[in-house]
Amino acid sequence: MHVNDCPYEIDGQPYLGKLVFDASSGAHRPIVVMAPNWMGVSEEAVEQAKLIAGDRYAIFVADLYGRDRRPKSVAEAGPLAEALKDDPKEHRRRMAAALRVATENAASSGVGDPRRRAAIGFCLGGKSVLELARSGADISAVVSIHGDLTSSLPASRGDLIASILALHGSEDPIAPKAQRDVFEAEMQGAGARWQLMVFGGVLHAFTDPDADVPGIAKYEPAATRTSYLLTHAFLHDAFAGAAA
Repeated sequence: MHVNDCPYEIDGQPYLGKLVFDASSGAHRPIVVMAPNWMGVSEEAVEQAKLIAGDRYAIFVADLYGRDRRPKSVAEAGPLAEALKDDPKEHRRRMAAALRVATENAASSGVGDPRRRAAIGFCLGGKSVLELARSGADISAVVSIHGDLTSSLPASRGDLIASILALHGSEDPIAPKAQRDVFEAEMQGAGARWQLMVFGGVLHAFTDPDADVPGIAKYEPAATRTSYLLTHAFLHDAFAGAAA
């Protein structure tokens, strides 16, 4: 599995994403921007990208904080994540830049098909990909996995081009039932093509093997397996529709 550094700038500030792909087949595959959890571009995020990419996708791990901001603890990650969550316009700008750089690098490397693009995100990254969709980005699909579902700039009718899948734990206190209801109303009002799967009894961060915060976050292997299966099926259908 290849991992290429992809440096870029936003307003003169340095960022560094990672392009992950299996070059053995040489095929042009869909380009998927992966927005990681609040720990940003980490070794764990790259390993997760490898797992998802397989021989299916060229995955770009988006840098949402900047090249010189690599949190080493949740105490360092928290303020960086909250600043983005509180500024959806900036959040969308950084995701748009990641999508542009992902497309350019995957296409120039000969491994990505710029006609088939999507985004997937975890925790903070789940919110990131939803903000990208709300911006009207021209991509086939986004998948939010245990992400923050709402925005202070909700989508209006006609804003959303991408199909949307949200995978969520019923007991997630970060985005509880009230937030799911707001998300559903937003998607309906915007005329989106959307799906929401709720895993009963599951907490936040259920795909993270290290998650273990009583009452807040807990790894759930069955929900993780189902989430990945649903994600692959959802993206397959979205890309098939884009090619039709």
